[in-house]
Amino acid sequence: MMSEVTELKKLVKDLQSATTVQERVSILQLLKKNFHVNESILRESKAGLAVGKLRAHDSKEVSDLAKEIVKKWKNEVERAKGGSGSKTPSNGKPPARKPSVNVTPVSATPPAANGKSEVRSAKGDGVKISYTGDATRDRCTELIYDGLACDSGAPTDMIINRAKGVEQAVYALFGSANPEYKGKIRSLFVNLKDKGNPSLRESIVSGELSPEKFSRMTSEEMMSEERRAADQKIKEENLFKSLGAGEQEAETEGFQCGRCKQRKCRYRQAQTRSADEPMTTFVTCVNCGNRWKFS
Repeated sequence: MMSEVTELKKLVKDLQSATTVQERVSILQLLKKNFHVNESILRESKAGLAVGKLRAHDSKEVSDLAKEIVKKWKNEVERAKGGSGSKTPSNGKPPARKPSVNVTPVSATPPAANGKSEVRSAKGDGVKISYTGDATRDRCTELIYDGLACDSGAPTDMIINRAKGVEQAVYALFGSANPEYKGKIRSLFVNLKDKGNPSLRESIVSGELSPEKFSRMTSEEMMSEERRAADQKIKEENLFKSLGAGEQEAETEGFQCGRCKQRKCRYRQAQTRSADEPMTTFVTCVNCGNRWKFS
């Protein structure tokens, strides 16, 4: 197993340093075809976390391949823990049941009856967190667990520790389980459950983002880069529409469109900053509708 972990670690390092789509695809294909894993291998190599982050990659080829690998590895972890069902020994007697004391819940969620994977949660993992003596705080910790675990392949105990760390950091901010504390926990949970932001969950589970820093982040800071870029685009479009509404735009050939390279444009200027700052010029390409601004 050590040689397999070592090789996985090397590929994970190569995957993280890859700069092109083709490089990532080649490494992912190797991971898909050449490796069979269990929870111990994933934990030591951190391959699950590295591949999981690529499920939100801009390239559909990369993201689809990453999703296939995560699904494959989850099934392998489940089978390694006995999820494939019990077998009857050759003597015809059913296998002896193992004691259920201190059994760690599985870290991969089995398929639902309709064939679709259920969202992983504390209840589904058989996790009951009780470590503070305060029912509200324990329930809030389970809520953070739900947010972190929903699509993760990480071991249960790792996610429990991360959830405890986040709850403790939030509690330290407010000093008690008051309404502000509860509101912050809800805000963190909502952002963690955002399907379009898997990198936020992965960064906390992997330890890249500390519970202390995460507990102080605003909703805007927790946004994915894709969401932040989309919101910025909407703001700029609204700015184009609102500034100088009703004003006549002048036509010019003094600007070149970066998209279609044509020079037939309309523009207007507005003072969007302080009076001693230069005016902002808003330009619209007549040919393709591309918009840009500069000061």
